[in-house]
Amino acid sequence: MRPLTTCIAIILYLMSSLVVSAADWRFELRFDKKIQPEPFTGRVYVFTTEKKDFEPRLGPNWFAPEPICAVDVTDWQPDDPLLISPSMPGLLTLPRPLEEWPVVARRVQAVARFDPWERTVGTGAANGFSTVVEVPAEEPKEPIRLTIDQLVPSRSLNETQWTKLCEVRSDRLSEFHRRNVFVRAAVHLPASYYDQPERRYPVIFNTPGFGGTHYDGVRNEPIKEDNPGGVEFIRVTLDPSCPWGHHVFADSANNGPWGTALVKDWLPEFEERYRTVAQPHGRFVTGHSSGGWTCLWLQIMHREVFGGVWSTAPDSIDFRDFSRVNIYRPGENYYRTDAGHRRPIARKGAYEVRLWLDDFDLMERVLGHGGQLESFEAVFGPRGENGQPKRLWDRHSGVLDPAVAKAWEAYDINLVLERNWATHGPKLQGKLHIFMGEHDTFFLEGATRLVGETLKRLGSDAVVEMHPGKDHGSLLTPELRQRIRTEMAETFLHGEKR
Repeated sequence: MRPLTTCIAIILYLMSSLVVSAADWRFELRFDKKIQPEPFTGRVYVFTTEKKDFEPRLGPNWFAPEPICAVDVTDWQPDDPLLISPSMPGLLTLPRPLEEWPVVARRVQAVARFDPWERTVGTGAANGFSTVVEVPAEEPKEPIRLTIDQLVPSRSLNETQWTKLCEVRSDRLSEFHRRNVFVRAAVHLPASYYDQPERRYPVIFNTPGFGGTHYDGVRNEPIKEDNPGGVEFIRVTLDPSCPWGHHVFADSANNGPWGTALVKDWLPEFEERYRTVAQPHGRFVTGHSSGGWTCLWLQIMHREVFGGVWSTAPDSIDFRDFSRVNIYRPGENYYRTDAGHRRPIARKGAYEVRLWLDDFDLMERVLGHGGQLESFEAVFGPRGENGQPKRLWDRHSGVLDPAVAKAWEAYDINLVLERNWATHGPKLQGKLHIFMGEHDTFFLEGATRLVGETLKRLGSDAVVEMHPGKDHGSLLTPELRQRIRTEMAETFLHGEKR
């Protein structure tokens, strides 16, 4: 048997062979002038993965992000080399410094964020990327060379007999952003739409959660309906994406007047093109997660436009419990509890932590704009002098800014309801339905409980349900989906009789 010291020496040698020293870890990037003839100012990335048959640029996985590094460049010239190394000023890395990255059989790919209007990095239309290169397991004697010579193709909705694109330019949003901005949606037609040309249909407006778009609403066949009174619906999947992430169809200082644009610019055109019941009792809103927050906001802000909301697992609707952070409490820290413990942002079951807030925030900082956390700040917060959303918390210390938290009150759904119930309450009668899992994956149940308590105290007839044993992904069962459709159909039939 070998001595213990010999075994330790062997282990240390093997470990050292898998890690390249800081001086050796280098990437040399170029971009081809054929795809980008002008100098580039923006963020450049190197994505990595250990997965086979998977392009690194398609990541990262929120719950298990693989190493990424990024750097901001100014006037980077076509075909000029850009050397990325651990000593590079301003280098951002995830999850560890570049000199600590493992080498073993990793595949790498470079990306340039040519179009900052795109929310995503590696899949954003018109962004540039390189071919995938296999990193050698041994120490590289030269930089790993990556040439950005391809562009992510633009995407268009593939219309079918049953799914159509409804795209409307908004003068309001275009003026705000000083470019053409369109409100987009996929319209899914019911089975009888072509056979009954005189019939008009109620509409379900669905907003996808974070990362979702109107492309999620494309179907090749009509949905089979089994609703009271033979009610069939036109279904609309709205596009909530924007450069900062998910605009939630709220008018905001950073994203512009998306809510007003939807109701004033897009909705009249949509109802002109399709045979809808263009009255409140024929318009229903629904959504899950960020879409769950969105549909509640639309119903509350546009009480006389929509006839009911069915929200599932909405993002925090009371900022006293913003995924367990009370943003209004003096001395609150976004990253750590009073006892100094790290705050989780996601879990499995009731107790197993899947993701920590500070790790998640680091991933978003490396990727740049378009992430979930900055998306919240862009909607709820004021605009800074630099044209960026004001930070709710310091990105190094986690300390919250009370002035920014005060501004967020305007989007705190619980406060909005409580402070305006005398005017809002009568127009929301019979319209509010909220469903939440008792063990939500992202700790959203606390805020929903607080809103339920407020609505009960105010004498509202709102339905606020906590579903035992359900989390963010398991809440929306086929049974709950059918229940929601049934309740919408019954609400529509009741409205038709009035």
